Amino acid sequence: MKIALAQLNYHIGNFESNTKKILQAVKEAKVQHADLVVFSELAICGYPARDFLEFEEFIEHCDEAIRLIAAECIGIAAIVGAPSVNPKLEGKNLFNSAYFLENGIVKAKVNKTLLPTYDVFDEYRYFEPNTEFKLIEFKGKKIALTICEDLWNVDEDPLYVKAPMDELIHQKPDLMINIAASPFDFRHREDRLKVLGNNCEKYNLPLIYVNHIGAQTELIFDGGSMVMNASGRLVEEMKYFEEDLSYVEFNSDFITLESGKTVIQGAWQNEDNNSVIDVAEHETIERIYNALVLGIKDYFIKSGFNKATLGMSGGIDSAVVLALAAEALGKDNVLPVLMPSQYSTDHSIDDSIDMVNRIGCKHEIIPIKNIFETFESTLKPQFKDLPFNLTEENMQARIRGVLLMAMSNKFGYILLNTSNKSENAVGYGTLYGDMCGGLSVIGDVYKMQVYALARHINRNGVIIPENIITKAPSAELRPDQKDSDSLPEYDVLDKVLYQYIELRKSSKEIIGQGYDEALVKRILRLVNINEYKRHQTPPILRVSSKAFGVGRRMPIVGKYIF
Repeated sequence: MKIALAQLNYHIGNFESNTKKILQAVKEAKVQHADLVVFSELAICGYPARDFLEFEEFIEHCDEAIRLIAAECIGIAAIVGAPSVNPKLEGKNLFNSAYFLENGIVKAKVNKTLLPTYDVFDEYRYFEPNTEFKLIEFKGKKIALTICEDLWNVDEDPLYVKAPMDELIHQKPDLMINIAASPFDFRHREDRLKVLGNNCEKYNLPLIYVNHIGAQTELIFDGGSMVMNASGRLVEEMKYFEEDLSYVEFNSDFITLESGKTVIQGAWQNEDNNSVIDVAEHETIERIYNALVLGIKDYFIKSGFNKATLGMSGGIDSAVVLALAAEALGKDNVLPVLMPSQYSTDHSIDDSIDMVNRIGCKHEIIPIKNIFETFESTLKPQFKDLPFNLTEENMQARIRGVLLMAMSNKFGYILLNTSNKSENAVGYGTLYGDMCGGLSVIGDVYKMQVYALARHINRNGVIIPENIITKAPSAELRPDQKDSDSLPEYDVLDKVLYQYIELRKSSKEIIGQGYDEALVKRILRLVNINEYKRHQTPPILRVSSKAFGVGRRMPIVGKYIF
């Protein structure tokens, strides 16, 4: 039996485009004499469709797309993910389903059993869990068809009380197929390989796994669809961050590849998940770089925009965002705006212009000194002789935000936010100033990772000037200001933040690792008291296992570690 794995980039609610992509893959698989072509979870409507699923018309479009695709499944079968209506009055109105299409009709349907409701997932809000377990019979083989989370219950501390494969294995399947919508984070490849490999070993079955690629606002899907043999050995791994169509031959209890495909030897490597030491190593940074470029590109394409603007400060954050945007959108579609004040250093301006020239994009320079002085004089009757403080610093940031939004409105640019995760975590940013924008590019990237990204961007030649990378970080909102005046050094700050945010360690546990008690409590307090700011930021491209936004839901007025 020849099976095609179709790893495609879908657009939520764009039924015409999604259906066209699927039909084209079916047609191509037919030409290659495939017997079965497999698509990913909820491919018809895109993932996550969220509250679109509550609209009856949306589900009707899904049903119509399934009928159109089924009609083309003559001489070939297909597995396609889509929502389906629950015929029973009891329970949720929908199932998260995998349709098996053959001979022009829906031949069978399998519903998802394990519905994740954690981090970025909220599937039990919409779907009823499956309670019936049947194999798909095709070409004399029995297929155990599962959907994403259905295979993620093999840990030592299982999240669910049972696993679908524990039921299906009694019916003696020959092959597991899992269709997924598994979002990217920079450690997820290793976790995914381990979990899927464990399933193969546990059930002594080979596995075909098909994932999405592409970005849906903050969520990025990296692909990495794969084939494993019954011992959990990785036989093939498809492209990352790209669409791909691959073929395998399934014969009895083993899988062979089509000629010309690369066989990847070996299985997974476990990583030390209790450490932040390796989050800036080369392979991790390359993954983050590719994910962010894809995230920017898809956000613009799927939103119907093609031009971006950003504030260019002469610092490393805006430099990295500029380089990523130029790679994703093309240098002619990115407009950096320099907005120097009386506190901006000459080298910040010179470094910014140097980088703009290296990339080859246009730029604008809009000084804010006179505007700031006008604000000061306007507020003088109210402020009287009160000393310069954070208020005046925030005024400068907000002036810049107004100017950038004006450029965005007038010329149709999307404003890219340049705040990093370290700053977002401790509230080192100004609402309606440097925190404004349509998309936060590096809001899930710690400061030390930003430095590593800069080095990666310069891997084939200098794009970001060396002085931008090596100079001390500064907001330049008062004379001789440095980030270290207000924050711990970033190499320490990031490690504490990682322990608290990603690994959810307590202050006691973090202090027990050797960090200063007062420092840890100060950092954690800053994280908690600045939740109100993060509720008002643009969507953040997710590259870690715990990003700010929909995957981290904290109360604004809660009193914890104060």
